[in-house]
Amino acid sequence: MIDTGSTAFIMICAALVFFMTPGLAFFYGGMVRRKNVVNTMMSSFFIIGLATVMWFAFGYALAFGGNHAGIIGGSKWFFLNGVGMKAGPYAKGIPNLVYCAFQMMFAIITPALITGAVAGRMRFKALFFFILFWSLLVYYPLAHMVWGEGGFLAAIGSVDFAGGNVVHISSGISALVLCLILGKRKDYSYASYRVHNIPFIALGAAILNFGWFGFNAGSALAANGLAAQAFMTSAVSAACALMTWMLMDVIVNGKPTLIGASTGMVIGLVAITPGAGFVPVWASAIIGGLASPICYFMVSVVKKRFGYDDALDAFGCHGVGGIFGGLMTGVFGSQAINPALRWNGLIFGNVHLFGAQVLAILVTIAVAIVGTLICVFLVKLITPLRVESRDEAIGLDRAEHDEVAYPSFNGLD
Repeated sequence: MIDTGSTAFIMICAALVFFMTPGLAFFYGGMVRRKNVVNTMMSSFFIIGLATVMWFAFGYALAFGGNHAGIIGGSKWFFLNGVGMKAGPYAKGIPNLVYCAFQMMFAIITPALITGAVAGRMRFKALFFFILFWSLLVYYPLAHMVWGEGGFLAAIGSVDFAGGNVVHISSGISALVLCLILGKRKDYSYASYRVHNIPFIALGAAILNFGWFGFNAGSALAANGLAAQAFMTSAVSAACALMTWMLMDVIVNGKPTLIGASTGMVIGLVAITPGAGFVPVWASAIIGGLASPICYFMVSVVKKRFGYDDALDAFGCHGVGGIFGGLMTGVFGSQAINPALRWNGLIFGNVHLFGAQVLAILVTIAVAIVGTLICVFLVKLITPLRVESRDEAIGLDRAEHDEVAYPSFNGLD
């Protein structure tokens, strides 16, 4: 029987998750130079169209329509054939179409996260085909392995409440691989890269936080106590991560920053995502509080030490934050919170869940690396990955789109 309250709740959550992609466009767009803001925002925005069309045509079927070896779905739901107003196999109280719509929003924002690593130097045509291939080779298989019927990673007892593996680790690792292949921006070693619009960053972070409540609470797939648990763990983790990033800013630079507070808040949400419906609220404070210093160290020390050009820290925030969150789910997961857990976490005296989390994270990393390398190979058969030096110098807004975000009469362009 369809639960009208839960149906309405999940539809609202789906709309909230959809809003996260425009929010990401503002968040990333504010961080780049003025000459690349249109291209950076467009890199998130176009995926709304591409990912939706793919999801309707074959994405939902490949992720959730049947099962082949625990790795991929099947063809029975191509073009949403047979996906209707009755409940499906994944959520008994809501129509299959509503579950499809909710999951579609995850398929939109996940590849958009990757684009932050390659800002300012990747051809838009190459990015278009990369996202297309990546969705096929990385996202749909991982979504099936974690959440699909008979999925391999679910079968071993690992858990991922709202996308630590499927969304953040996959996109973060792929972002790192892609930026290494693409190479550094031309003047990366000596130029000072300053953000061009701090209010954009704060606006984007606020929209992401707003949408994230739908992201995590909606993953309960019903308007119930578990949704409330996920809502509150998300809020607490985000708040603690915001505070600890501010503390790091004060310790290192002497002053708190709005960019840092915005970034910390997002990191707290990344870290709690895999365990939002599995860990106690008090544990979410620890997870968020520790996530910011770890990611701060990655983006301020490790990235400089190794010299890779992850332009907007997609790997340092989403990849590292997702890995940390997945591990902490194995530490703090509690069957008292969610009986769907096969075991309690490490802190409650059981090592099995933590072991399953480690294995799932390693599998996710391997799938992301191999899948990204294959995607790059396929894209290179169609078009070069990187723009010409002249186009990079004048900015991708003019070179790739013939648009500019701001008038140039003030001489700042």
